[in-house]
Amino acid sequence: MIALMIATAVSTLVSLFGTRYLIVFFRTRGQGQPILGKEDRGPEHQHKQGTPTMGGIAIVGAAFIGWVAAHVRDLAFSNQTMIVWAGVLLLATMGFLDDYIKVRKGHNRGIFWKQKNYITMLMSFVMAWVLVVGTGISETISVTRPEIGIEVPTAVWVLWAGIIIWATTNAVNVTDGLDGLAAGSALMGFGAFALIGYWLFRNPDVYDLAVNPLDMGVFAAAFAGGCLGFLWWNAAPAKIFMGDVGALAIGSALAFLALTTNTHLLIILIGGIFVMEAGSVILQVGSFKLRKKRIFRMSPIHHHFELKGWHENKVVIRFWILSLIFAMAGLASLKLR
Repeated sequence: MIALMIATAVSTLVSLFGTRYLIVFFRTRGQGQPILGKEDRGPEHQHKQGTPTMGGIAIVGAAFIGWVAAHVRDLAFSNQTMIVWAGVLLLATMGFLDDYIKVRKGHNRGIFWKQKNYITMLMSFVMAWVLVVGTGISETISVTRPEIGIEVPTAVWVLWAGIIIWATTNAVNVTDGLDGLAAGSALMGFGAFALIGYWLFRNPDVYDLAVNPLDMGVFAAAFAGGCLGFLWWNAAPAKIFMGDVGALAIGSALAFLALTTNTHLLIILIGGIFVMEAGSVILQVGSFKLRKKRIFRMSPIHHHFELKGWHENKVVIRFWILSLIFAMAGLASLKLR
């Protein structure tokens, strides 16, 4: 438990000061987030034009430093978590490139905006395959532990895991549309996985894992701290946005946590807000293509509530509350027999 506390405390402090540094760094260079105008037919957010972006660099960097710092107390570095870090950094790099191009072009869509889904999907399948080859991870589609699940062939598991990674990264990405929404919601999810990792570590006779659950718990705690420190500056009115570099890193980290702890389907519950956000986009697009009618005033669903008259802060705080409820429900479900 002390290792989790160290990871959280260190990453929070590093993120707090690191994000402040990034704000100054990008402001002095006049590099900020482009915002879509009235042609997007959504809520008016033009006042946010030019706000520094790519704050996700601080989240990822702080999480890594916090994770390393937690190992000073005889906690071994596990090969499994290092592979997970490689996957997170790979997708974060993809997000960084897209953010950089957006800023350079002065447009809200980077050069990869049409191809990005296919590229991230390919990356997701590659990392799913690396997890199987490099960690000896259980090839079972599980809910809370291997015996409550379905053992499948390696190819099927890689396909399943790749879809989880890809879907979660995209879900967090579409959620990142209001000040503090994605970071606050992710904070709840990482907190839940930190406790899950510690619980699995304390009960090895019940949860037989091929990965080191304590190290994954520390990984989750470090990301929770990174999100917490970042929220100091990202809360409304945001001084900086996380950008795709943060959204893709956070989404992939949550997916890897679900996969390595054999709690695959709990990600749907723990990340309930992200499921709502991505689901609203799927329903909206499907309804319009099939019926030429929209279900929501605008998707993702947080914009729907804005257009109904909810203040941005009300949407964010209520979604945070829902995220906390989802996270607690996920923790409760872990002990179901």
